[in-house]
Amino acid sequence: MHPVIAQVTQRITERSKDLRAAYLARIEQFRGRPTRRGQLSCANQAHANAAAEPKTKIWLNQAQKPNIGIVTAYNDMLSAHQPYATYPDQIKETALRFGATAQVAGGVPAMCDGVTQGRPGMELSLFSRDVIAQATAVALSHDAFDATLCLGICDKIVPGLLIGALAFGHLPTIFIPAGPMGSGLSNKEKAAVRERYAQGKATQEELLAAESAAYHSAGTCTFYGTANSNQMLLEAMGLHLPGASFIHPSSPLRHALTDAAVERVISLTEQGNNYTPIGHVVNEKAIVNAIIALLATGGSTNHTIHWIAVARAAGILIDWQDFDELSAVIPLLSRVYPNGTADVNEFEDAGGPVFVMRELINAGLMHADVKTVYGDQGLAGHTRQPSLVQDHDGDKIEWLELPVESTNKDVVRSVAEPFAPTGGLRLLNGNLGRAMVKASAVPADAWTIRAPAKVFESQDALVKAFKAGQLNMDFVAVVIFQGPQANGMPELHHFTPVLGSLMSAGFKVALVTDGRMSGASGKVPAALHISPEAANGGPLARVQDGDLVELDVHTGVLNVLVPEAEFAARAPRVLRPSGVDGTVDFGRELFINQRRFVTAPERGASTLFID
Repeated sequence: MHPVIAQVTQRITERSKDLRAAYLARIEQFRGRPTRRGQLSCANQAHANAAAEPKTKIWLNQAQKPNIGIVTAYNDMLSAHQPYATYPDQIKETALRFGATAQVAGGVPAMCDGVTQGRPGMELSLFSRDVIAQATAVALSHDAFDATLCLGICDKIVPGLLIGALAFGHLPTIFIPAGPMGSGLSNKEKAAVRERYAQGKATQEELLAAESAAYHSAGTCTFYGTANSNQMLLEAMGLHLPGASFIHPSSPLRHALTDAAVERVISLTEQGNNYTPIGHVVNEKAIVNAIIALLATGGSTNHTIHWIAVARAAGILIDWQDFDELSAVIPLLSRVYPNGTADVNEFEDAGGPVFVMRELINAGLMHADVKTVYGDQGLAGHTRQPSLVQDHDGDKIEWLELPVESTNKDVVRSVAEPFAPTGGLRLLNGNLGRAMVKASAVPADAWTIRAPAKVFESQDALVKAFKAGQLNMDFVAVVIFQGPQANGMPELHHFTPVLGSLMSAGFKVALVTDGRMSGASGKVPAALHISPEAANGGPLARVQDGDLVELDVHTGVLNVLVPEAEFAARAPRVLRPSGVDGTVDFGRELFINQRRFVTAPERGASTLFID
């Protein structure tokens, strides 16, 4: 094991010692009991069994066989979650076949940032993670289940499901993905049309045609944003069956993997022979493995927020320093849009998560000695690719070794010849606060900028200035009052094509903000999640137009070059009331208390863990 990884892991373990011990003690309280349903009274059971099919009801009433709780993020508006419509029936039939029962415990909301970009609803996006966690807890609160299957893929849905499942840490849990849509219009071509539209060189009809050619069928969007980063992290934590992430929704292998997940989770219950609760799978080493997988693949900056909250749900404390120190020793092994031109289908074809994890484990850059949902081989058991083969009993899954070499070195590479010697994320620090930057998406010649600030209090204000011809220059866009306390920390992609087109025109441009950009962060250097945020007394609120701002990814510096005394003496901009308590549309008024009490991004931007 690389000494830095060992050191960071040990530091996290020591930091989390008391909290983790208390969490594990909670799990132990639930061990050694018969089926959870067997603890219910007759009236409780009658309520829980009333609508079941006859055979299922017999088994449920006997309360002797494991019962699986399905928590689903299904809806039919969002392409990634639409395939889940048929999963519950399949899971129920498969459970009966393997001597168990299954019920839909509950549903959780699933909103799409792609639909709400630049819209008021985006201000609910980050907080939806904690709502999903609470909804998961409500679903499982009936205490009628011996294991959990989580059906969810996208941005806040997976972290929310995971936080909620960890609240029931005594239950074995497997996440079942649905897979990506097929490749359509390339992400590079789509981005080019967006830039032309921002410049007034493409019509709305042309833009809609391009977007529809990119997002065209059931499945996850094909760029390496937060949704697909989620899948990579779940693989690295051993919460998927090996290689399950990027198999298409319509593939027979996808169907077979879902059946296999049902069979496997049954074996992990206390009624099986290999009790493996999720609270034991998600330990300090698993959290570090998730961070490493994120860094090695240039994944979403959102996970520098979400996985802090996930870790906290398991009694583990991590921070941005941990991400940064690991990033310094983890090589970048993949190039998937926006870090390259390939999409996740090409990533999967070149070896995908399985190849990346095998490389990291073999190089001593990932903890292999962990529990996973798959078996007793630790994470090494997750370094083979699933394949559907035929025998005399029909189709079955075999997990096969990948080729030693990547089949496409433009997309995936070995540790011996990485795309970069360090990981995809960097910590920036200076008199403007602490921030994260997705370095892997930014060309190396754009890693350093020193330019005057242009300060905006909204996305629309920046776009308006662009359309008025006021941004044809080198500048740093300082977009404030976009943090969780100000307006819920929406993703700020509304102006991404604007900044991208300015860079294409030859101007040096960067973004500095207390908001988010996520896994779709493009070629613009962006210092994100700045803490403390402007609405909470952060220094961003004192930046003025024309101030010289220095952003240097190489050295990890983020400063405003104003004399210290002068800067400290400035009166900060004040958040307008509409940003907090005066917002009364699109449901934003229901989240006033979340905005008031949410923690800083480096503490998970959480409304659940505020101690």
